[in-house]
Amino acid sequence: MAPRTQRGGRAPRTGRRVPTPRTPRTGRAARRAPAARARRRLPMRYLLPSLLLVALMAMLMLRGFVHSEILADHRVRSAAPSDSVPEKILAGGPVIDTRGGRTATLDVPDHRLVLTFDDGPDPTWTPKVLDVLAKHRAHAVFFVTGTMASRHPELVRRMVREGHEIGLHTFNHPDLSYQSKKRIDWELSQNQLALAGAAGIRTSLFRPPYSSAADAMDNRSWPVTRYIGTRGYITVVNDRDSEDWRRPGAAEIVRRSTPRDGEGAIVLMHDSGGDRHQTVQALGTLLPELRERGYRFTNLTEALAAPSAHTRVSGPDRWKGEAWVLAVQASERTTGVLVAGLAVIGVLVFARFGLMLLLSGLHTRRVRRRDFRWGPAPVTEPVSVLVPAYNEAKCIESTVRSLMASEHPIEVVVVDDGSSDGTARIVEGLRLPDVRVVRQLNAGKPAALNRGLANARHDLVVMMDGDTVFEPATVRELVQPFADPRVGAVAGNAKVGNRDSLIGAWQHIEYVMGFNLDRRMYDILRCMPTIPGAVGAFRRSALERVGGMSDDTLAEDTDITMALHRDGWRVVYAENARAWTEAPASVQQLWSQRYRWSYGTMQAIWKHRRAIVERGPSGRFGRVGLPLVSLFMVVAPLLAPLIDVFLLYGVVFGPTEKTVLAWLAVAAVQGVCAAYAFALDRENMSPLVSLPLQQILYRQLMYVVLLQSWITALTGGRLRWQKLRRTGDVRLPDALPEERQPAMDGGPVA
Repeated sequence: MAPRTQRGGRAPRTGRRVPTPRTPRTGRAARRAPAARARRRLPMRYLLPSLLLVALMAMLMLRGFVHSEILADHRVRSAAPSDSVPEKILAGGPVIDTRGGRTATLDVPDHRLVLTFDDGPDPTWTPKVLDVLAKHRAHAVFFVTGTMASRHPELVRRMVREGHEIGLHTFNHPDLSYQSKKRIDWELSQNQLALAGAAGIRTSLFRPPYSSAADAMDNRSWPVTRYIGTRGYITVVNDRDSEDWRRPGAAEIVRRSTPRDGEGAIVLMHDSGGDRHQTVQALGTLLPELRERGYRFTNLTEALAAPSAHTRVSGPDRWKGEAWVLAVQASERTTGVLVAGLAVIGVLVFARFGLMLLLSGLHTRRVRRRDFRWGPAPVTEPVSVLVPAYNEAKCIESTVRSLMASEHPIEVVVVDDGSSDGTARIVEGLRLPDVRVVRQLNAGKPAALNRGLANARHDLVVMMDGDTVFEPATVRELVQPFADPRVGAVAGNAKVGNRDSLIGAWQHIEYVMGFNLDRRMYDILRCMPTIPGAVGAFRRSALERVGGMSDDTLAEDTDITMALHRDGWRVVYAENARAWTEAPASVQQLWSQRYRWSYGTMQAIWKHRRAIVERGPSGRFGRVGLPLVSLFMVVAPLLAPLIDVFLLYGVVFGPTEKTVLAWLAVAAVQGVCAAYAFALDRENMSPLVSLPLQQILYRQLMYVVLLQSWITALTGGRLRWQKLRRTGDVRLPDALPEERQPAMDGGPVA
């Protein structure tokens, strides 16, 4: 192997800050402080995710609204008595005029046929209907709904451009006999708003949903018709109902649409609401046949020799309509993007789980074979253990004492990174053999590790966090892979030590399922992205070749791992090298930690992006490892909340059963993977009871964290290291054999 040499890192920057006392404000300065805090603006990294979330929810709600999934009323009233309906209405024509207190009807003159199409415009069938009408030089009246006109304004414009007439068919297609006058007014005004935005017109024609001929008017629909007249509209029903919605066949549609003995008629058809190929086929037969009989196919107002039903709209009304249509189009496109994102996350979830199940199984079978060896002989040489510590007074004694119980020969180098809580004094006071303390001014974790590396005596180096405890066999298991001279670093098996709380149990699930199962997969693929800071081992020569630990990113462990891959070293996973670490104990601490991890991972990916076009080991990692890390650690968590967004949307607005079944399928796959991961790690399965809730909440948290990380990167912000508050409660589990447990209470080591 001939690893390439990489340039060393620059001088470390200051990482974690030592708190300094502040002089209390007095007088006018103290009075100004609350006002200054009140005027403090919300940081952009919080404001933008909030605004984006609100905008996406608004787009989804608007999409549901124009698809009649929100505020839609699908009730249809059955027939009622008609004794209150004037006889001249029941016996009159299909055009009903109740404007200005009138009660009049009109018939279409003989040899005039007014074709009317309801429920459109539909992007599939309306263009075909328009094509047939244009071919036969026929005009028609399209009674459009506001929802469809808002979604397909280009079709409304084509109707007007080709000389057809437009009528209202309400916005959401409800049975108006169930609705209040306020709701009826809203249906009409929203329908007009959609028309104004789509084609810049208003219309005076109206057809009620679920209407029929004039003689079907009853005591429920007649009051609605009278009220519609008071709003300035002419109600249009029909003489001939093609009943094309039943799809009886093209010949039957033609028969039902054909008037008797040259009579004029208004024919009811549909250009939306389902498969309308029979309607299109029937039109192609009906139009030439009736034209041979002397029929003309005109708009309604042309047939009645009346002024056009259209009025041009301009000024604020036109602007409001256009704004509405633009908003609807934006919601449609946004929803399309979200659906595409849902498809992507679906593929990524199942691909990742499939790879994890397959490859982690291969890894387990390989390393658990009785004849498996990393090299010709076990590694027995002494090891330097580096413990960078910044204000770890609550944890450091447990950490160091756990190392004293190690079954492998070690020296311990504790690097005190400018602690202000006496961390160094605690270690020195223990007076333990082979434990040294190196002090430095606060310079950050990478600088502390480099300082420890400079003071280490041995060629194999183990790095751990100051809040972590090792099992007696951890160091021995961690360094065995170095029997293979190609191995430059080893990732250990990090465990959550404080798993008693709900948030601790959820992180326990994440560590076992998300981290350790992933590491088995990445080990097989030879593109391990991260050596965990809690438990990792390195070959000193490998670290020196890549310039040591760098502070270019906030994820120095990911950065160094990628650098080692690019330099040609193998990075492997040691499942039996267990370490117990203290996980964040509150949502705020978890947020801070994952924000740093996410931002640091993105920094590391960007820093090593040139590996994609390089050759050799670096190119292999760039074309295999970087895409997998980007997809599974950045893109997938960012898109994962779409699963729950569409779950909520589907449960509330439908289709509920299909939505729930799809979500349960994803949850079942996650459950299988989690159970498999727990079985591989020989963990108790009881925490998995909370897996569904953990998945839902974690998806939202990681979405916001990743989005915030993206915004921080795009806005040029810098995220500084945020120190987590420690409790020092991490202990080795009771399941360890008694004689192998180190004393954690300050007593003698067993």
